Amino acid sequence: MGNFDGILSGLQLALSIEGILFVLLGVMAGTFIGMMPGLGPISAIAIMIPLTYSMDPTIALVLMAGVYYGAVFGGSTSSILLNAPGIAGTVATSFDGYPMAQKGQAGKALAIAAIASFTGGTVSVVLLMLFAPLLSSVAIVFGPPEYFALMILGLTAISSLSDGSTVKALIAAVVGIMAVTIGIDSQTGTARFTFNNPNLLEGIDFLVVALGLFALAEICNLIINRKDKIKGNENIGSLKLSKSDYKEMAGPMTRQSFLGFILGVLPGAGATIASFIGYITEKKIAKNPEEWGKGAVKGIAAPETANNAATSGAFVPLLSLGIPGSGTTAVLLGALLVLDVQPGPLLITDRPELFWGVIISMYVGNIFLLVLNLPLIPYIAKVLAIPRPLLISLVIMFSMIGVYSISFNTFDLYMLLAFGVLGYFMRLFSFPAAPLILAFILGGMMENSFRQSMTIANNDLSIFFTRPIAVSLLGVALLAFVVPLWQAVRSRRKSKMSS
Repeated sequence: MGNFDGILSGLQLALSIEGILFVLLGVMAGTFIGMMPGLGPISAIAIMIPLTYSMDPTIALVLMAGVYYGAVFGGSTSSILLNAPGIAGTVATSFDGYPMAQKGQAGKALAIAAIASFTGGTVSVVLLMLFAPLLSSVAIVFGPPEYFALMILGLTAISSLSDGSTVKALIAAVVGIMAVTIGIDSQTGTARFTFNNPNLLEGIDFLVVALGLFALAEICNLIINRKDKIKGNENIGSLKLSKSDYKEMAGPMTRQSFLGFILGVLPGAGATIASFIGYITEKKIAKNPEEWGKGAVKGIAAPETANNAATSGAFVPLLSLGIPGSGTTAVLLGALLVLDVQPGPLLITDRPELFWGVIISMYVGNIFLLVLNLPLIPYIAKVLAIPRPLLISLVIMFSMIGVYSISFNTFDLYMLLAFGVLGYFMRLFSFPAAPLILAFILGGMMENSFRQSMTIANNDLSIFFTRPIAVSLLGVALLAFVVPLWQAVRSRRKSKMSS
């Protein structure tokens, strides 16, 4: 009965004129921020903290939460139209979204992303309402050994992100792991692979790598092949989706709404990892995986559903445990403390109107996002009709502004250019960029989890084989690695026997 009363108080606040107004303001600001390559919701929320200091804590959190999931919703736009991910969580969307836009179907790609985002966000909010009080206990069960096993499972899927050669995918992954180890070791305090350059002590930011490998690599390709005509610039295509499109989307949206939410609940996983795992799992079970990376409908629906579902799921550890699952939720945690709100197990009983008000406002916000974004798609997609020289200049400008706004260090701009050149040569020699990005994301978390596990177990490796969840995840990882090899050997034997 206590939960029911809390839900009613949250519903009353979320549907008040003030609540609706600030939800609308938050999602509009978040969508715009997400569309801009490199800006991201972290800076926007950090700027809002002093502005919301005198506001009611619930309304302030509703506003900042709207910015957060609005940015994830809108981040797909630049990924699809420009191959320049607006935020880290929409990198996987560009794998099929940008190829579809190049085919002259930008409107369709944006419509798929909008519908999938709405579905993932809405389903996860419903799950949040039903299971939020219980899921905090699940999040506590996941310790360093479980996270290490989860990262290993993620890395075994690298072969799924290759365009053909598994060896090239593994080489790209090794480069990603090498890049993430640059900087000061968090445990020993020693500098690694910095070459005595103080600019590298803090390591390389993910945004530098992502925008370099995708946005600037694409710009290099456009400049070098400037005499070639870009397909799809004059025609954005229809926004209408056929029955077959909805049928294709149904499976990934259903599965990834649940998987993305579960991954969002785990502290440290977040929307970025959820989008990659969502993309990989759907490609693994797809009947036609060879179409992925060329504009597959499922290749857009899966990551967009997963990242929006994970965004809502991330509020479980944030509100019920006070554990941030990503950089953005870490800033939100700071905002809660500034607003004199102490997150934790007692929040749902002490401040039910805040807990449930934020959750219900997410449902309202997802409706606003769909209603606002679908009618704007024809106008947003007009960016493809911009003359090539101006488009190139705008992408370079936004990419550099986004990277510079993170650290205000010009050295990061040189690193951005370096990764842009690297991305171009990777494309030239058919090295996939996706495994590098995935290894860069998972490598640092995997190293930290392994070290923490060794500290807990006093350097005893058996800790990974005595914890049920860790053993299960490692078992799945082993199967994910062995089964494709076995299938490849089997197909070769069949071809030899048939010949």
